[in-house]
Amino acid sequence: MNDLLLFCGKFLRHGTKIASLAPSSRWLSRATVGNVDWDRAKVIVELGAGTGPITRAIAAKARPGCKVLVLERDPDFARLLRERFADRADFEVIEGDVRDLAAMLAERGIDRVDHVISGLPVPSFPADLQRDLFRVVGRVLAPEGTYNQITELALVYQGLYRRYFEEVRFVFEPRNFPPAGAYYCRRPKGVD
Repeated sequence: MNDLLLFCGKFLRHGTKIASLAPSSRWLSRATVGNVDWDRAKVIVELGAGTGPITRAIAAKARPGCKVLVLERDPDFARLLRERFADRADFEVIEGDVRDLAAMLAERGIDRVDHVISGLPVPSFPADLQRDLFRVVGRVLAPEGTYNQITELALVYQGLYRRYFEEVRFVFEPRNFPPAGAYYCRRPKGVD
């Protein structure tokens, strides 16, 4: 319940800077990472983790040695995530902006990631921020990697993701409140 109150309070104060009124359900969280090849994943980046429901789904599946970088801009959420995942040696919570992702990875000696899992409210971003996000994702994502994006508006934003990726697939999760889903995107297109 505390997560719901914290998340709801942030949503009411910051509106579309927060992706949802409530944290993702365990069903949506699992669906969002449902296409990850856990046996092969070496580096996973989560963007906009909030209170960490998708982070928990990643933690339940990630094998030892898989580096998980959790990027969260909000200081309260970042602090909470650090506390919750302090026992996971391969997890690092970074407080920062997605536009700085390439530099953050470079500082850690990482040039490619296997999966980018996003809980960010990308459709509400200004066009220049969307381009910046997909430009950096295109630079850091391994050739067979995926960009996974949660959404509460099933199929509404498929055109947005098709603009930036050659392959876009949607999975629906009706048990979330409200019903939601995830886009699985592969092969980024060049972004100018």
